[in-house]
Amino acid sequence: MTPGMRVIAGKAKGHYLKVPKGTVTRPATDLVRGAIFSILENITDSWAQVLDLFSGSGALGIEALSRGAGWVDFVEREPRCCAIIKQNLEKTGFSAQAHVYCCSVARAISFLDKEYDIILMDPPYSDSSIGNLITELASSKLVGANSIVVVTHSPRLPLASAYAALNLIKEHRHGDSCVAIYRKGG
Repeated sequence: MTPGMRVIAGKAKGHYLKVPKGTVTRPATDLVRGAIFSILENITDSWAQVLDLFSGSGALGIEALSRGAGWVDFVEREPRCCAIIKQNLEKTGFSAQAHVYCCSVARAISFLDKEYDIILMDPPYSDSSIGNLITELASSKLVGANSIVVVTHSPRLPLASAYAALNLIKEHRHGDSCVAIYRKGG
């Protein structure tokens, strides 16, 4: 277990999360997770439905649940990671408020059919096709007028300021990570 992968705040604060070993997942650091949630807490009160794409260990979605999200759907295509997300949900007591979809993000975008308040994307930093996925997401029914989309990315792979109807409203850099926040319209 990687030391320091803990829930930062809220009901499950201090719980250690299991992290998959030997996979390409690169868990968002405490600093980056802290930054994401402090931004979200300043720009939205709607935490009813959260979508965690490229979930890895589930750390971002579990952090959202710990801070009061009503429901989180996790999407992760690696079966080992899906099992770890389920273990982490059990350990933190959030199993009844979540569902884990073990499939690709593109597939999940094609069949999920509800609007989310917050969509968290922590894709592999080497994935240069991420812009296409954000465009697909922007055009899907998952993103509503008030949805907020958070994408972490490498400073070496800058994201566009708009994807379909999604516009960049904030971007923060933390060391080797950038956090881009998108919203529909102006």
